[in-house]
Amino acid sequence: MLAVVIAIAIAGGVVVIGTNFATIQQTKDDIVTPEVATSFDGDAIVVLGASVFADGTPSGILQDRLDDGIELYFAGAAPKIIMSGDNSTVSYNEVKAMKDYAISRGVPSEDIFCDHAGFSTYESMYRAKHVFGAKRIIVATQTYHLYRALYAAHGLGLEAIGVPSDYHTYDRQPLYDLREIPARTKDFFKVLFEVPSTFVGDPISLEQSGDITEGEEELQNVEALDAEVQETDVLDAPAQDS
Repeated sequence: MLAVVIAIAIAGGVVVIGTNFATIQQTKDDIVTPEVATSFDGDAIVVLGASVFADGTPSGILQDRLDDGIELYFAGAAPKIIMSGDNSTVSYNEVKAMKDYAISRGVPSEDIFCDHAGFSTYESMYRAKHVFGAKRIIVATQTYHLYRALYAAHGLGLEAIGVPSDYHTYDRQPLYDLREIPARTKDFFKVLFEVPSTFVGDPISLEQSGDITEGEEELQNVEALDAEVQETDVLDAPAQDS
């Protein structure tokens, strides 16, 4: 019995190490500088959500992602921004905080699309393709997170590069790094089996105004999934660093 347990533990370790190695190796060359990204001719910049404070302001880790995406927008890397985050309940809305912040920095409201059902990294990539119809995206998040996001994007058939938003150090970075290890393995297999996102909904064209994604209908659809989302893997819980 002990031998079986040891064998299972070894096999599990090999799977985790192997999937992490593959994820990083296959995406590291697609993490680029802002200067390189400006010539990518992307359809959209995808800013990945993280926690927001009770007053609706972005946490430090999210603000860095937003600043990254906003810089890319004004540099001409892509004409639209998709704010992809968690709005699974009335009381918690990452994407509204993200859009409000970008508008306060001068980004036109009509160029900002709200992905209310970006409940996980994989789902943000899935919806970028299957809901928003993007083919070429630039992902804005921290380096440790970019490997997984880009692996998912490529596996789903998107042409994608990432620009790191490593503007600061974070008190909980060791926790984020540790959490990414099983999260990469989880998303590796989601990509392998092309698992649909929790919520898909009707297609949303990036050719129209992003303000259409602020409608009550979209929010109500997401709220209906509240009970299901509460069971979402904790590996994709919002980052709480300030």
